[in-house]
Amino acid sequence: MPELSFQIEGVQAVPYAVSPLLGFDLRVTNRGTERIHTIALRAQIQIEATRRRYDAKDQERLGDLFGEPHRWGQTLRTMLWTQTSIVVPGFEGSTQTELPVPCTFDFNIAAVKYFQGLQDGDIPLCFQFSGTVFYESPTGGLQVAPIPWDKEAKFRLPLKPWKEMMDLYYPNSAWLCLSREIVERLNQHKVRMGTPTWEAMLESLLDGVAEGVNR
Repeated sequence: MPELSFQIEGVQAVPYAVSPLLGFDLRVTNRGTERIHTIALRAQIQIEATRRRYDAKDQERLGDLFGEPHRWGQTLRTMLWTQTSIVVPGFEGSTQTELPVPCTFDFNIAAVKYFQGLQDGDIPLCFQFSGTVFYESPTGGLQVAPIPWDKEAKFRLPLKPWKEMMDLYYPNSAWLCLSREIVERLNQHKVRMGTPTWEAMLESLLDGVAEGVNR
């Protein structure tokens, strides 16, 4: 039976995809002697938020996610980021393939708030693997076996590839998910004020709030 191990060796933004995509360089090694026919692989990716340090600016920017710093002992914990799956082609010994991870820029998502709230450094990730491996038996027949649930790989994701990816797909911009009722109210205000764009309308609202605070 195959003895599989997994390692993440790098990451980069994937250009020209339909939506933002990070490509993780995944190394799959079989310590056994069998020839691997194919692997139907699933990966659950968790953010191990407790495995890095946070300065005062990080704590301020992440307040919406974890609350006041004195509460972080209870609120700071591992978070599920996403799940993805691939089919690994056949190999003997070891192979490298790209593990694609779709990303979003929706600020209602906790992972996006976390990534955006950090200024620099890296993000500790844990990849937990499962799935099915198809391999050749010593007699040449095709065998099937599940991938044990204890198979995982640690990786520290530098913030730079994530920020480069978002700049590639959303240059100098971001987006928010709002209810239809709020969008309609904002649109009515935009029409009343005669502002040409949504950005100009929101800027005028923020200026009005700032003037009221400074009075």
